[in-house]
Amino acid sequence: MLLCRFINSNKNKFKPKCIYTLFDTHVSHKAKILLRFHSQKRLEEAYKLIKTKCQSKKLPKDVNPKAVFACNELDLKEVKVYGFDYDYTLACYKPSLDYLLYNLGRETLIEQFKYPQEIASLEYKPGFAVRGLHYDIEKGVLLKLDSFLQIQFGSVYKGLTPLSNEEVLQLYKNRIIPIAYVEGPHRNASLTLQEPSSKMVQLADLFSVPEMGLICNVADYFERNHIDYHPEILFRDIKNSIRNSHPIMHKIVAQNVSEYIEYNEKLKPFFDRLVNANKKLFLVTNSPYGFVNKGMEFMVGRNWKEYFDVLIVQARKPKFFTDISRPIRVFDEQSGTHIWDRVVKLEKGTIYYEGTVKQLQELTGWRGHQVLYFGDHPYSDLADHEIATLNNPEFKKNANWLQMLTQLIEDHQDCEDPDEQRILARWMAERDKIRNDIKYVFNEQFGSVFRTYHNPTYFSRRLFRFADIYTSNITNLLHYSVNHTFYPRRGVMPHEYISYFV
Repeated sequence: MLLCRFINSNKNKFKPKCIYTLFDTHVSHKAKILLRFHSQKRLEEAYKLIKTKCQSKKLPKDVNPKAVFACNELDLKEVKVYGFDYDYTLACYKPSLDYLLYNLGRETLIEQFKYPQEIASLEYKPGFAVRGLHYDIEKGVLLKLDSFLQIQFGSVYKGLTPLSNEEVLQLYKNRIIPIAYVEGPHRNASLTLQEPSSKMVQLADLFSVPEMGLICNVADYFERNHIDYHPEILFRDIKNSIRNSHPIMHKIVAQNVSEYIEYNEKLKPFFDRLVNANKKLFLVTNSPYGFVNKGMEFMVGRNWKEYFDVLIVQARKPKFFTDISRPIRVFDEQSGTHIWDRVVKLEKGTIYYEGTVKQLQELTGWRGHQVLYFGDHPYSDLADHEIATLNNPEFKKNANWLQMLTQLIEDHQDCEDPDEQRILARWMAERDKIRNDIKYVFNEQFGSVFRTYHNPTYFSRRLFRFADIYTSNITNLLHYSVNHTFYPRRGVMPHEYISYFV
């Protein structure tokens, strides 16, 4: 049903305000101008009204940076076993580690892969990339996808150069990327360097942030100097360079722990609390024992191993979770070598190497809801920037105004008068500016790790799919009882929005 306001004319007739052009033969030129004036004035008054309403709105409460956020209902009373990753979970690294990895990777690229010596001058650009992005190994672009596999326009880069919307559509023919292009023919297959199952590789690890920086810097150098290169070869060479640099990085960090690792004085009390509550603890990490030992001694003390019932290093995740059979072996701490003996039980104080989650379950009997594992580390993303940005008053004002301006546009978009369309175009331009302003405060190139303009990112979808809870630091659990239940909040569907928020 179409409802229109009417104007009383001298002939005592009524006429729809927005469609007076249908009656041109009965309306004088002066009346047309008057009607147009009233129509424009109506939009301007609607804008002022909604702007005033927005300015009078109370800003949302701050997000507690120490809160734990629930994706699924989780009752800690059921949790008997707590498992941990090491990198970016127990050990949170300082920005200095990004510089170290980037520089080591760049040196390896020159020395081992014989890339031009000139790239030695390409410095790391902190804050250029965020994790969770995809690199198209066929087209050589870095881009951000939402949970529906839509490309976020304005967040597609070739080297250090952003691609226009038109260039993106020329490359992909469509804003939505086919799932087989992103995830490969086997959706559950891991996207490894050796066997990529798709045209795109997601760079979800925080160690991949300097890797993305190196890819974009070198690609930019090739583009600027008109040097032909193969995007997949570039990706593989840089991936191998960063990976080959890890042993050197491990030695440097182990010798200068405080320079690279944030000290967390709450980690030891957190472990004490769990042990005193009769919880079992285990550690599964891809990092080597010597590297982990130095970091844990720095954060917890020389007796750190006494807290853990099972310790597994160099687990080779994600294969640790996906391989059906890969023997678990003993690591001899004294000699630094692996023992060939068959492992038939897991003993406290012994360091283990490789294996699979299936073996861990069989040898311990730990299964299902009784085990809570902290990994996939979204923690640093939340702690470093995301929550602080959400709590910024200017961000809140912009977010409120974006919602209300969008509603204003939607409510008034159907009038076809040219002057009204110019006003609507001005509103649309303002909306675009606010959306970009909100994006830029997270990251100028790619925006928030967790969302595009209005959808969760592809990275968020995976996080919410696999995580029961997430937080900015695992020691935030000290603010909750070991018997606490986390309840997810009711999500709002598009058809529920009006009844919930207006």
